[in-house]
Amino acid sequence: MTETSHYLHLPPGSPPPDIGHLAPFRAVVIIEAQVRVDWQWQVSDWLVASGCLYMMAWGHDCTTWDDSVDIANLEAFDYGDIPEDRDVWTTWHNDQPLGEVFDFCKRLARHPVVELPRVVLVHIAAQGDEAGMLGAYAAA
Repeated sequence: MTETSHYLHLPPGSPPPDIGHLAPFRAVVIIEAQVRVDWQWQVSDWLVASGCLYMMAWGHDCTTWDDSVDIANLEAFDYGDIPEDRDVWTTWHNDQPLGEVFDFCKRLARHPVVELPRVVLVHIAAQGDEAGMLGAYAAA
């Protein structure tokens, strides 16, 4: 599988853009700023609706992001059965360097039934760093 990586700077509180054309994809959510809980839930819903099928969270309060994305996935199916090809896998990586998370994404983050040829680096920060993040991902 040939992988393509995409960078998205998402300042806290900003409306998420349409990235449905990238579906299905893996997402590394890099949280470098505090965010409001209601905005986190909005972003979690957006990830699921946009076609994210494997979400890895790293950074500030990353342990809460796997829960919010899991719940968004459950809500998308009214807490009923989730088809295997729409089930979102989630992990959080609060004790690892970001480079190790990128390596995990490349080598181990696989969906059991859907091939995910794209990865989106969702950078939640006041200032973006597209070149730095894409470079670090490529180097992992």
